[in-house]
Amino acid sequence: MSTTLCGVELAGPVLNGSGTFDAIAARRAFGDALLERFPFDAFVSKTITREPREGNPPPRLWEAPAGLINSIGLPNKGLEGFLAQDLPQLAELPVPLVVSVMAYTPGDLAELAGRVAARDEVALVELNVSCPNVESGLVIGADPSETARAMEAVRERCEKPVIVKLTPNASEPAAVAAAAEGAGADAVSLLNTLKGMALDPATRMPWLGGGSGGVSGPAVRAVALEQVASVSARVRIPVVGMGGIASGADAADFLAVGAHVVAVGTESFRDPAAGARIRAELGRVEGHAHSGTADDGDEARADAAKSGARTA
Repeated sequence: MSTTLCGVELAGPVLNGSGTFDAIAARRAFGDALLERFPFDAFVSKTITREPREGNPPPRLWEAPAGLINSIGLPNKGLEGFLAQDLPQLAELPVPLVVSVMAYTPGDLAELAGRVAARDEVALVELNVSCPNVESGLVIGADPSETARAMEAVRERCEKPVIVKLTPNASEPAAVAAAAEGAGADAVSLLNTLKGMALDPATRMPWLGGGSGGVSGPAVRAVALEQVASVSARVRIPVVGMGGIASGADAADFLAVGAHVVAVGTESFRDPAAGARIRAELGRVEGHAHSGTADDGDEARADAAKSGARTA
């Protein structure tokens, strides 16, 4: 199951989605046992911003049919706080570290990426481009030209491999992915959350403190598969596929439509060891497929699918 991502060696093809697994908190809870049985093959940090953020007011989560709606709002310690406090702890994880960054101008994004990439502990940088450029008013990741401008600025300051995390709310995600590739991106990842809202059943007012939020989980899987397929057909760089992956069979589907590796997000809220379980299930599905034993392969896929169905 070993592979490489942008030249970085991984023991397997399963990452976490940014912000969906708090490795620092998990280690406080489970101690060094977490390091011995770490559920992912690379770890993607929470998205960090230049200045500290408190995030959105509570409540921040709504359990929807087959998924979640979150309005977390990217709470983080800011760049300096991350480098001083979080990075030394994340560097102790037994897998390569990917640091996710977000900013509202190409220049600020380049500064963040450059500062992070300069640290030896960091293997790759992820650009979260799902925010509006304050200079143009356009969401950076929804417009190919904005994405290209941001990536070009980052490429001048960052020598580490760069993954551009695409927003699903673009009119043509494949065009945005192609623009990122043309401007020097080493990989792209998708799908980020879809826009959604939940209402308080008593008041019919928005439940989430931020008003609306991002939908994730099995509910978005079909949309994610289509977008991963269209992007994979358009670019030559690796694609990190994500969106509702809850079983090895789900992961195999994303790999089948062109993803190079996959990422697990919402499923980790239900099962903190989901990454390891999905990797094991994927190994059985892929192993049976390569063996050419159709009956056994179908049985492995069905077992994995049942596991995913329980989360829906």
